[in-house]
Amino acid sequence: MQPVLAIALTGMQEDMSHLDRVAQNMTNMATPGFKREVVLARPFVDVVDELSAAADGAVGTDVAASLHRPLVLIDTKAGSLKATGQPLDMALSGDGFFEVSTAQGTAYTRQGDFAVDAQGRLVTAAGDPVMGKGGEIHLATRTPAVDVAGNVTEPNAPANSGVPTDGNPVAQLKIVRFSDTRGMTHLGGGLLSAGSDPQVIADATARVHQGQLEASNTNTMQEMVQVIQTMRHFESMQKVVQGYDDLLGTAIQKLGDLS
Repeated sequence: MQPVLAIALTGMQEDMSHLDRVAQNMTNMATPGFKREVVLARPFVDVVDELSAAADGAVGTDVAASLHRPLVLIDTKAGSLKATGQPLDMALSGDGFFEVSTAQGTAYTRQGDFAVDAQGRLVTAAGDPVMGKGGEIHLATRTPAVDVAGNVTEPNAPANSGVPTDGNPVAQLKIVRFSDTRGMTHLGGGLLSAGSDPQVIADATARVHQGQLEASNTNTMQEMVQVIQTMRHFESMQKVVQGYDDLLGTAIQKLGDLS
């Protein structure tokens, strides 16, 4: 393929990937705790390092793919908080994620619309256990009290349940922050993979808001601007292809006339 056509085609493919991310962001505008995805060009130094490693035989890298593979990042900016009044709804302000145990391993979420399952465990909407600092959180009621540090108490627990009703916590939510969130990816169901260097947030800095949910951080106007910019770039690449095709056709025609 001609280099000009290859570059234009790659640009159009990146635009399609960008539009896919925008569509996903718009679809999840009403999903509690959803974090939008953004598509960026890969840093030039990363591309050079990868191609150098490929040239040395250290890794098997498709050169074209390395040059044009976009970088997809999670925007971890916090969304606004909305009061629900439900005791099992919880939101976080500032940095941090709830830790969740899944069949595939540990995951993280800001989607705090929790529930209590048949085993009395605090779980996500998908049924995955929400982790406390001591492991799974077991509740005797569906009306716990949670303070800003994530301490869970059960003032309404039955007297014969064995659960302290004197204000002593039965568990504490495990809230984790990462020094680098660039490696985080969506796993589905409101879950995210881990970032770099996980750290359990200290009691003094954890901010849990019971009876509230965090809204998606997707902004309609921001996404629409992205759509317009992407479509204009796509149209520009189309014109490049059409212009080059016309130029090539003219050149071939003139060569034919000369022969």
